[in-house]
Amino acid sequence: MIDSSAALAMALLSLGMVLTPGPNMLYLLSRTVSQGTRAGLVSLGGVAAGFACYLVAATAGSSALFAAVPVAYDLLRVAGVCYLAWLAWKTVRGTVDPVNDGAVEEHSRTRLFASGLVTNLLNPKIALMYLAVIPQFVDTAGAVWAQSLALGSVQIGVALVGNASIVFAAGTVARALRARPAWQRLQRRLTATALGTAAVFLASDRTRPGAA
Repeated sequence: MIDSSAALAMALLSLGMVLTPGPNMLYLLSRTVSQGTRAGLVSLGGVAAGFACYLVAATAGSSALFAAVPVAYDLLRVAGVCYLAWLAWKTVRGTVDPVNDGAVEEHSRTRLFASGLVTNLLNPKIALMYLAVIPQFVDTAGAVWAQSLALGSVQIGVALVGNASIVFAAGTVARALRARPAWQRLQRRLTATALGTAAVFLASDRTRPGAA
């Protein structure tokens, strides 16, 4: 088991990550703005699945790859940049005209979930969280795997609550503005801008596994 101080520290760090603009937040905002609160929550489900994948990998020791082979971090970051940039381009070049049809192209629940999953898996900051941050709160005298699971669960819980709050807030604003013609014209641009900004965040990141 983990002590309360470790759990609290993990929760505060996780909250800080949630409140700092990054690929996950900007992706969720883009889908909520373009398709509504329900779409944002489905996308968040995919993000949660990505967290779970990292937690299992870290507990099994697979995330040590980033420490042993630092270039793996850069490869993951570049892949994330390309994926988010591609999503932004697809939004800009979408076949649906927001002026005439009133909305950008809607994605199915499966696609929303999968995109949330991929966006999180290609976010190297999350890999660093499980590689470099969580181990600092693990007491090696105890069961390391159990503590890693517990700390990772705290991180996932805080991330889900925080991001869900952001999705609900964005959905409320989107609903209030959706009836306005100007909003319909801006909808696609805002979605593409959010995705493009997320790509820029990753592209400009210079963090290294050993520096976290």
